[in-house]
Amino acid sequence: MLPQLFKIGPVTIHSFGFMLAVAFLLIAWLATKEFARRGFSPDAAGSAVLAAMIGGVVGSKVYYLVDHFSATMADPLGAIFSGAGLTYYGGLVGGALGVILVARRYKVPLITLADMGAPLIALGYGVGRIGCFLNGDDYGHPTDLPWGIAFPKGTPPTTVPVQPTQIYESVLSLAFFFFLWSRRKAWQDRPGLVMSVYLLLAGTERFGIEFLRTNVPVALGLTMAQWISAGVFLIGLLLLLRTRTR
Repeated sequence: MLPQLFKIGPVTIHSFGFMLAVAFLLIAWLATKEFARRGFSPDAAGSAVLAAMIGGVVGSKVYYLVDHFSATMADPLGAIFSGAGLTYYGGLVGGALGVILVARRYKVPLITLADMGAPLIALGYGVGRIGCFLNGDDYGHPTDLPWGIAFPKGTPPTTVPVQPTQIYESVLSLAFFFFLWSRRKAWQDRPGLVMSVYLLLAGTERFGIEFLRTNVPVALGLTMAQWISAGVFLIGLLLLLRTRTR
């Protein structure tokens, strides 16, 4: 793990923040190209990415603070300003709310915006999880597998090898990105198809990865993230059926 990459005078560059910046730069670059390809204003692309960035970061942190309520109450400032907090569903909801406002302003059809954004969400999440790995948070259960990794300076620290679930999620999310990005043109005549497939993939991935993580179950042996994942999968399935009907 490498929580701090380097220092520039008194300024410390943290790996989590750096990878988050890399993710949004990649998203901004590809979003501008995709908006232009579909005939929308580059200004709309820039505004959408900015709204997603602000809403995503705020939503991620709020979800993280609520999901780790005991730690938040024990050290509120430490929890708020820690490098941890890239919670997928919090970021998805926060970013989506920001982007919806932009879509209304620039009169971009919401379903079109969803299809353009789906591969980029997967890309951003995959790159961002690398930051989580370098920062040493959001890891899984202890394991004796040969690729188990200890995070002695993690958030929280552990000297016992654990499942590097951040890497699992990063690899899967980047694979989702490349698949969806390669299919976006072929599926363009079926609005909603790209987003529906992304929701199915993302919901399945997160539901499964939760079995390897340390989050506490909330009902029927499933964690909050798993219940949300089931809802995301259901939404994706309904959207997929809608695209087939259309």
